[in-house]
Amino acid sequence: MNKAAYVSGDNAQIDVSLSQENRSAKAFRSKKEHRRYWIILVTLVALGILASYGLLVYNNPVPVTSASFLPVVKRRMNAVIAMIIAAVCQSVSTVAFQSITNNKIITPSLLGFEALYSTIQTSTIFFFGVKALISFTGVQAFAFQVSAMVIMCLILYGWLLSGKYGNLQLMLLVGVIMGTGLKSLSSFMRRLLAPSEFDILQARLFGSVNNADSSLYPIAIPIVIVVSLLLLLHSKKLNVMSLGQDSATTLGVNYRASMIYSLILVSILMSISTALVGPLTFYGFLVATLSYQAAPTYDHKYIFPMSLAIGFLIITGAYFFMYHVFNAQGVVSVIIEMFGGITFLVVILRKGTL
Repeated sequence: MNKAAYVSGDNAQIDVSLSQENRSAKAFRSKKEHRRYWIILVTLVALGILASYGLLVYNNPVPVTSASFLPVVKRRMNAVIAMIIAAVCQSVSTVAFQSITNNKIITPSLLGFEALYSTIQTSTIFFFGVKALISFTGVQAFAFQVSAMVIMCLILYGWLLSGKYGNLQLMLLVGVIMGTGLKSLSSFMRRLLAPSEFDILQARLFGSVNNADSSLYPIAIPIVIVVSLLLLLHSKKLNVMSLGQDSATTLGVNYRASMIYSLILVSILMSISTALVGPLTFYGFLVATLSYQAAPTYDHKYIFPMSLAIGFLIITGAYFFMYHVFNAQGVVSVIIEMFGGITFLVVILRKGTL
């Protein structure tokens, strides 16, 4: 073998060694991306805190020196707490759900949470009248709605995921069909209501932090914290599950058990958010889509905080601008849903498939 052959062989060996040195199993491909992640996260958190501070004190009709200033701030604080709960529930559950399904388009709304919430509210006023709907608040009503949503999902999981031929796609299809049926039933009952009853019901069916009952916070907040921490501790398995069922099974993950466990946690978060604030169909999708752009990593222990920061900034920023800049307090959820829907269409058109 001549000298040129030896030289070429040495060069090939050097290229292989260099490529191996560049390989990394870390969450980010480079230190630059890691640093960029923390800069974006800190900036989003700061902006979210600034927006929430503006909601608390900006345009307060009571002077700071007045004794009534703090009571007004406390009342506004109830709305900010509802925003935090909605941001945590929607962002964490949507990211986890998309990782489980290995699809960045679908959201937990496909399981029929909003449809069941709408059916419960509509059935209450349809069968028992306006007084029953107005009094349908408090711990018992909240527990009933959350339990109904979670039980519906558990039935779907137990029936469609534990059977011999059970699979995730079938569960999603049945969830869509059930949601469509419930929406049709609710729509039929609303058509039979009197105009005054319809107006009262319609206010409940729009997602808004004004729907939140502050007396439920001692129950909702601990559950949200515990479930979110459980999903964060489950993040390593979510990293593997996002590769797909075959890859996760090959890497030693009990895919079906991990999937059912994750879906139960997702259903709890979504049911709490829906029962407390109301339907927010595209809010979670908007947050998750932006999170993937801001955090270019597969590791959920970085994606979860980013999604939470983006979700909190979106909802607090939207309420601040609509309340104090445009003086349009009743259309905040509509604006969020509109931008979420537009983002959904853009992603669909660019991707070309579900």
